[in-house]
Amino acid sequence: MTDKPKMDRRSFLKRTALGGGAVAGTLAAPAVLAQAPIVLKMQTSWGAGNIWQEMAQDYADRVEQMSGGRLKIDVLPAGAVVAAFQVLDAVNDGVLDAAHSVPVYWYGKNKAASLFGTGPVFGGSATTMLSWFYEGGGKALYDELTRDIMGLDVDGYMGFPMFAQPFGWFKQEVNTVADLQGFKYRTVGLAADLLQSMGMAVAQLPGGEIVPAMERGVIDAFEFNNPSSDKDFGAHDVAKNYYLSSYHQASESFEFLFNRLTMEDLPEDLRAILKYGVEAASTANTAKAMRRYSADLKWLQEEAGVTVRRTSKEILEAQIQAWDKLIPTLEEDPFMKKCLDSQRAWVEQVTYYEIMNAPDYALAYDHYFPGRLSL
Repeated sequence: MTDKPKMDRRSFLKRTALGGGAVAGTLAAPAVLAQAPIVLKMQTSWGAGNIWQEMAQDYADRVEQMSGGRLKIDVLPAGAVVAAFQVLDAVNDGVLDAAHSVPVYWYGKNKAASLFGTGPVFGGSATTMLSWFYEGGGKALYDELTRDIMGLDVDGYMGFPMFAQPFGWFKQEVNTVADLQGFKYRTVGLAADLLQSMGMAVAQLPGGEIVPAMERGVIDAFEFNNPSSDKDFGAHDVAKNYYLSSYHQASESFEFLFNRLTMEDLPEDLRAILKYGVEAASTANTAKAMRRYSADLKWLQEEAGVTVRRTSKEILEAQIQAWDKLIPTLEEDPFMKKCLDSQRAWVEQVTYYEIMNAPDYALAYDHYFPGRLSL
């Protein structure tokens, strides 16, 4: 694609921000204040009914309010302009101004993308790794990957530290590593490499394709992310065994992705609102997820007849061992080694404090709600 669409977009934004170019200079102040808002087109990687689409809209609502209506975001679901896994290209090319997705969805372009969402994380949580992005050098490494290595005109920010992703949905119990052998399983990113090494055959599919693939027999087990999205997909209609806790994707956050030229053309205060609006939405998304994920997990158990278990210690230990074998192959790439070294140093320092400082929450929970946990 040529640069013409980008240049047209830049010119449009400049004219819009100035209230229509030279004409703006002849208008009285009230007319300037009444100028049409700048509208950015953002597509997500989620279906219209997914809770994550709602979370993207929460971000757009905050941006509009903080800008006093000067900046609006038109939030579109996956497939409205491009497919779920193609939003990075669309933002880079200026077809979209922004996207709401996860970096692992462009893992096929560069495996290092997965380190910003589905890497080994060395015992860190999603909160640990989101903090690494902003305070531990992660943003600079992300920019190096997208701009310097891949040559993309994008600017990305992370928000909403997701709870560790469930191991997923199975038609029968899985308690040992031997039980996993031969499963046709859906996951994404480096988790695919990890679980293939444990004997599973992996397919990388967008969320909206998972249940149809189960119904056709293309896959026979899967994970996506959380109880609310899984409920929305109808996961409980195709499997009844739901395993929580896993190291295959222990950390991930949303990627708020912007066309860099579009960002540069915006007034400084609107750029700041787009950037720091991610932080506001991150807090709001976390609170909403805590309420909805827990309520939907209860619904899956009590109304849909789903059996919820924690993944066995044997499988969890095998996942760690599989990461141990995979990491040296990843570190053959100099950039991936730089990222992993940075993450390892951050987690060693930060998670030590987190774990040493944290009381035993399970002990207190079991005291006040005896018999509720099945550990």
